[in-house]
Parts: sequence; structure tokens; C-alpha cells
Amino acid sequence: MTDTMLAGRLDVRNKTFAVEEVPVPEPGPGEVRIKVKAAGVCLSDVHLIDGSLNPLFLASDKVTLGHEVSGVIDALGPDVPGGWAAGQRVLLQAGERCGRCANCVRFVDPCQQVRTRGVDYDGGWAEYALAAQHTLVAIPDDLPFEQAAIIPDAVSTPWAAIVVTGRARPAVPVGVWGVGGLGAHAVQLLRLVGAAPIIAVDPIEAARERARDFGADLALDPAAPDLRDRLLAATGGRGLDLALDMAGVPAVREQAVSCLAPGGRLVLVGLTPAPLTLTHSIPFSYFGQQILGHYGSGPGHVDQLVDLTRHRRLDLTRSISGTVPLADAAAAVGRLERKEGNPVRLILTP
Repeated sequence: MTDTMLAGRLDVRNKTFAVEEVPVPEPGPGEVRIKVKAAGVCLSDVHLIDGSLNPLFLASDKVTLGHEVSGVIDALGPDVPGGWAAGQRVLLQAGERCGRCANCVRFVDPCQQVRTRGVDYDGGWAEYALAAQHTLVAIPDDLPFEQAAIIPDAVSTPWAAIVVTGRARPAVPVGVWGVGGLGAHAVQLLRLVGAAPIIAVDPIEAARERARDFGADLALDPAAPDLRDRLLAATGGRGLDLALDMAGVPAVREQAVSCLAPGGRLVLVGLTPAPLTLTHSIPFSYFGQQILGHYGSGPGHVDQLVDLTRHRRLDLTRSISGTVPLADAAAAVGRLERKEGNPVRLILTP
């Protein structure tokens, strides 16, 4: 094994990204080193590079990107509990609550502050990555690394937004605005929990077609003048119990609120630094509607999704839009930023 490796590094001072040679990391107490097999390219990575998102807790000027990671255990540091061994197939949780750092101990209940992999500390756009042992999740032999890698964000984030923040229930109408990496999985997962009808909204025809393939009952163009009328007709005049903004676009939020039923909820999943505004607030208050923020997923959600793939309830084969060598990570970022080929998820392979 060589002493150096390739890693996709972001300099947060000047927002420059490059694949560089860096030292291979050594696992410390309670850590394991992973030989990375697959790492997802997320729109959040694009936003980190363009500066619209910024790390909150990064302790240095550079960070290796990548919060969707799978691979095999390569080496164990001291004090790693039994049950983990070299060669095991694993995915890495997208973040961690250490309970010891200054950011965690500010809170009355430690470990409530999540540090995100590939944002606040080095991630998996690399040949090797370090992970605290409690962030490992074992994956079955028949789950491809490419599919396993995207579970910790592209799949678990909409899952948590649906079952926890959004409180989706069977036979209630749900709308999904934005059918990209998060939204496509939201449609699929809403189908799994029995929401009906599922209405997808996206300006790209190929994305609307994908939404129908993933299980949407109706797919609409947000620019259509009759969008609200068609949505109300599909829900028997009621409107949506739940709307999911997967795009992080201010105009989406205004439109989604206008489609809510009395007591309906809009969950903000897509991230944007733009202000949150509500033009018509009196009906919003009168009908007891809600806007809820959402970020990531909680304890157990990734394990649930791995089990759902194990038992053939969740099929992620359509989610992988292509693989790109790690050395060409910048090209993959550009493809996603331009929506070239309308990808769900591109995967970097070291």
C-alpha cells in the first residue's frame, strides 16, 4: 500500500476544488479505515463548491467532499469493539454526533449536533476514508456498493422527511416538488408507505416521466396555468395533506403552500440560502397550515432502508445514472450542475 492517495478536496477559503494527492489516513481510537468503493455526487456538494452552502464546524481550510460512501473495512484503530473486521462490506452514515466536541457539549443533551461527513470533516471522495465505528452500517453481499453509497442521504433524507417530519400516512395525498436525486426517491418511498395520490411537480419533462416510472400518479409542469386545478381534481377538491419541497426553490414553496389542504404541511427538504417568504399568510393561518424544516435523517433510518433493500421492498437499481472515476470528480460535478442527462445520482469510483 502506498503512503498517498487521491482525494477530491475543497478549499473553503476560495471555493476551489481539485483532486489531489494526500496522505492515506491512519485510524485513531474507535475509528476504522475504509477502502472506498463508491461515493455519491450530491447537489449539496455542488453548492459547497459554488459557495451557496458553507461548513459550520470545519476545523481547517480544506475538506475532502463526499457524504454518501460505501466500501470495505481496510484497517481498524485501537478500541474498536468486536464485530467489525477487515474485509467487511459497509456504508458510512452521512454524519455523526460525537458528544465530546465543543459544538456538541453546548447542548443540554449531548450529541444532538450533527457534524456532516464531507462538510465538517473529511468525507469519501477519496481512495480511503476514516469513520467512527458507530457510523458503520453493514450491507448484504448482494447490495451493490453504488446503490449502498446513496442510502445515507439521497434515500434516507426523503425517508425521514416522509415518515417523521411529514408524518405521511396511507391513502392521503402528497405532492413532491423537484424529482431529482431526493425527489425521485421520495416518490418511490411514498409509494412504499401507501400515500395516494402521489403528485410530482417538475419543469423537466424527462423528470416528470421518471416520476411516473417511480410511482407518481400524476406528474405536472409547475408552469402549467391549470396546475392547481388539476391537483385539486386529483385530490377530490381537498388539496395536499403533505407537500415536499425537494428543490430548495423559493417559487416552489409559494406554489406548494397554495396547494395545501386545511391543516396541510409543507416540508422544506431542498436547501437554499434564499429568504423564506409567504405572500398570502392569512389563509395559511386560517386553515392551520404548517411549514416545517428538515435536514438529513435520524438514528435507525439507514438501517431500516438497508433492511428494506435486503427484503426486496426497495429497489435502487434505477437510481444510479452513471459512474465516473474519482480522478474526474470535477467533471461529475459539472454534469450534475448542468443536469446533463437528467441524473438521479452519479457515482465516483476510486
